[in-house]
Amino acid sequence: MGNKKEVFVSFDYENDKHYKYLLEAWDANDEFDFVFSDKTPTEINSENIEPIKAGLTKKIKEATHTLVIVGEEANYQHSNHELIGYKNWINFEVAKSIEDGNRIAVVRLENNYTLPEEIHEGEYSIVEGYTESNIIDVLDNAPEN
Repeated sequence: MGNKKEVFVSFDYENDKHYKYLLEAWDANDEFDFVFSDKTPTEINSENIEPIKAGLTKKIKEATHTLVIVGEEANYQHSNHELIGYKNWINFEVAKSIEDGNRIAVVRLENNYTLPEEIHEGEYSIVEGYTESNIIDVLDNAPEN
C-alpha cells in the first residue's frame, strides 16, 4: 500500500448519509487504501451559512481528493441556495474542490441520477454503483484538476 489519500466526502446528508457510514466500515479494513473525513457540519440547515462555508472550505483544502456521492437529490436546489452561492452544498463543495485542485472522483448510485452542475467545470473520474472496489478504482483514477 502506498500513501493514503486524504479524501473529502461530498454527499446529501439528509438522504445519503448511510453511504458515508459504509465508507467508515470499509475504512476500518486495512486493504481499503484511503483516509476519508466526514466534514459535513451538523448544522447544515442553520442560518449560519458563512461559518459552514468557511469550515467546509478549510476541510476541502486539507484533502487531495473529493469523493462525490451522487444520489437522487444531489442536484436539487437547497432552500438557502442564494446564501450558499450555489444550487446546494454538494455543488459548493465540488466548486471549491476544483478551485483547490482536488482530484474529483464521482460515484453515481444510479445511472439516471443527475450529476451536480459544478462537476462539469472540472476533470473527474466516474463509476456507476456503490461498491468498495468501485470507490477504490474511482479514487485511483481521478485526474488532476
